[in-house]
Amino acid sequence: MNKRLKFLTMDDYFVSIVPEIRSILEEIRKVIKTAVPEATETISYQLPAFKHNKVFIYFAAFKKHIGIYPPVKDDSALIKMLAPYANEKGNLKFPLNQPIPYELIRRAAIALSQQYKK
Repeated sequence: MNKRLKFLTMDDYFVSIVPEIRSILEEIRKVIKTAVPEATETISYQLPAFKHNKVFIYFAAFKKHIGIYPPVKDDSALIKMLAPYANEKGNLKFPLNQPIPYELIRRAAIALSQQYKK
């Protein structure tokens, strides 16, 4: 019986990911840190996350995409730009076979940090 890995830090999570995808996660980490400098890294629900008082963004690697959660709700213009990547719940899926839109991720991180300050 395989025990599921338990991650204590973002680095622990990243080490479990193949190097090609790990570099994407590292860039997302950097984008979020720069966009919301007061945020701190954490692991929540066994996913890399950032918090400022409470968790406002999670991100994770999957076989064919990078997921970002939860959905942006308070910025209609940004929601429209994110629409090609949003699933039915509004969570974001960035396919690994396409360029990752880091600028959109930056904007989503800022919007989510504001959304979860309320």
